Amino acid sequence: MTKLRSKLVVGNWKMHGRLAANAALLQGVARGAQALPAGVQVGVCVPFPYLAQAQALLGGSRVAWGAQDVSAHEQGAYTGEIAAGMIVDFEAAYAIVGHSERRAYHAESSEVVAQKALRALTAGLTPIVCVGETLAQRESGETARVVGAQLDAVLAALSEQEAARIVVAYEPVWAIGTGKSATSEQAQEVHAFLRARLAAKGAAVANVPLLYGGSVKPENAAELFRQEDIDGGLIGGASLKEGDFLAICTAAAAGESVAG
Repeated sequence: MTKLRSKLVVGNWKMHGRLAANAALLQGVARGAQALPAGVQVGVCVPFPYLAQAQALLGGSRVAWGAQDVSAHEQGAYTGEIAAGMIVDFEAAYAIVGHSERRAYHAESSEVVAQKALRALTAGLTPIVCVGETLAQRESGETARVVGAQLDAVLAALSEQEAARIVVAYEPVWAIGTGKSATSEQAQEVHAFLRARLAAKGAAVANVPLLYGGSVKPENAAELFRQEDIDGGLIGGASLKEGDFLAICTAAAAGESVAG
């Protein structure tokens, strides 16, 4: 049986942005998104201070917004942390959890990522759960073991119904910010592996959106999005350029297809 999976493209601004430049970018993306087919969903995950600006400028548009992280705690004496409920106050849709930069620079374990995903879900956010391997791990043949363990830690903390509400992003660490990208075949191989892992959790989880997040550009987006198990992208640097980001969204529209 086949199932039509829509495409999802989410920008991750990382630690970039200022109010004036943000306004031009958000308004331009909102305008451009109006021309996309209904089967393409678009989102941007902005730094916490700009959630209110995203809410003001994107409300009523085709573009959803979200945060780049969320606390593993509901509330309390955790100075500097941002609770999922606080993010929801700004009508956000998404929260990225487990990005490779958080895992590397803040020593976040897969168990912490799982707790963050659960907090996001409980508050009504859609967590974008990131998994990925380093170059050394890929070269030593450990890709499946590494990304499988990262995903399994999250799935173990969630019920089948909760797991069906997440988004998963495969981001090979060696292809983030390096200008390198996995070939479409390499990306599809890992996505197919992740799809099988999700399906093992339950039928409701089998069609969770799987995004590719490794230096996606207008030049390689169409080929990536044509792959059977790649449902869109988590876009870094290119999401900071209106033209590039909208070109990637357009490529997702062209790649929208029936997948089994």
